[in-house]
Amino acid sequence: MNKNNIIEQKSKQFALRIIELYKYLTEEKREFILSKQLLRSATSIGANVRESKRAQSIPDFYSKMNIALKEAEETLYWLELLSESNYLETERAQKGITSVKKS
Repeated sequence: MNKNNIIEQKSKQFALRIIELYKYLTEEKREFILSKQLLRSATSIGANVRESKRAQSIPDFYSKMNIALKEAEETLYWLELLSESNYLETERAQKGITSVKKS
């Protein structure tokens, strides 16, 4: 990981926080469907950012980064659903939502 690439750093840190949240949701709350969707979309953000580093062209780079942005938007949706369905406490959900909106 490039220490100068703030987007790469933050997307990886975010993915690690979501992995911890996924563990909490599956082990403590016994929620498996929404949490799996959250895990998939949240970890995809960083994967697409990382993949964009090896883009074959400028349009390819923009495409990968746009996919990362779309995955961030999807992640926000799953966090909202988990919060509004009371699987996540408001404070815990707000942490994740704020992280997505800052990205």
